[in-house]
Amino acid sequence: MKALQKAIYLILLIFILMPTEGFSQSGEITDSTNKILVSAAKEIMIASGTCALITLDDEGRPRVRAMDAFDPETNLTVWFGTNSKSRKVNQIKNDPRVTLYYLDSNASGYVMIHGIAELVDNKDDKERYWKDEWKDFYPNKAETYLLIKVSPIWMEISSAPRGIIGDTVTWQPPKVLIGSH
Repeated sequence: MKALQKAIYLILLIFILMPTEGFSQSGEITDSTNKILVSAAKEIMIASGTCALITLDDEGRPRVRAMDAFDPETNLTVWFGTNSKSRKVNQIKNDPRVTLYYLDSNASGYVMIHGIAELVDNKDDKERYWKDEWKDFYPNKAETYLLIKVSPIWMEISSAPRGIIGDTVTWQPPKVLIGSH
């Protein structure tokens, strides 16, 4: 009986100490909330390992591929390496609007970034954003290795363990404006 009583008290204590509201789309988003959301987004982005890069093809259809992204910069700018002859390069030339999707490593949330992609063929940047394990993919690195830089416009995030949840009716997650495009 005492064990049951202790368990009930523990459950009540947990409910009393639990926050009744996380970050949701229906609440006001302040600068301090934005900083918390961006910080949580970076955690998810770094922990995920890979992300999906979504471009639009010539017919306006979304094209998705898994990418090995570099860790996000302070402002959530993301860099990728790619083959200069890949389809995504032509798709970005035709329409630089892209979406990045990161699934949290434990599948408990996600980050989605909408931004503008830029193709970068600068030698210094290519040296800065390089992984030695890619050398077999780019035997002629100077000519075939190209960078994609994604400058974010806005992002949304959902992460129940971090208390970041969507609107209770529409499920719309919190949205953070980042860029000025």
